Amino acid sequence: SNSSIILTSKNKKSYKLTYKEMANIDMHREHPNILITGTPGVGKSSFSRMLETNLGMKHLNVSEIVIDRDLHDGYDDEFDSYYINEDKIIDELEDYLQEGNCIVDYHASDFFPERWFDLVIVLRADNTILYDRLEKRGYAVNKIQKNVECEIMQMLLEEARGSYESNIILELKSNELSDTLENVEKVTEFYENFQPK
Repeated sequence: SNSSIILTSKNKKSYKLTYKEMANIDMHREHPNILITGTPGVGKSSFSRMLETNLGMKHLNVSEIVIDRDLHDGYDDEFDSYYINEDKIIDELEDYLQEGNCIVDYHASDFFPERWFDLVIVLRADNTILYDRLEKRGYAVNKIQKNVECEIMQMLLEEARGSYESNIILELKSNELSDTLENVEKVTEFYENFQPK
């Protein structure tokens, strides 16, 4: 069943909205929220910091927040990463996202509420570039291989496509500094032309 409600505007025009559409209405956000996602090593945090500086947005690096605020359920030694607690993360970030003007920086995208974001950016990098970046970070070979495989299979792009409307997803190349600067220009244009909901 596709439950819905009827809204009537001041001019007496009626609109039928599903509950999902109704949940995505946010009347209070004057500035957009942007999700920056992609495989580890594609440049999410660097890009997010540039946007934070250029646009005055609040940068929420989920990986750092998980560690700083203990929003996990333990550690995975094999992959050198934390088991995140999605519910705790959502509770921690909700107030920031309601206000708007936030950049959420994280490799996963499917557990965040759809209503939070006005733009979802999936950064992509060539496999050889990604491999080198992860190697420089000191990642173990098995972790590098898993992440490069993830990029080859476009897993995080497909995850975003399965979680958000296609008209708010933007896939951007992130191989070189020139790509990043061009991407900042694109997002700045989006930000400056954003129309509050």
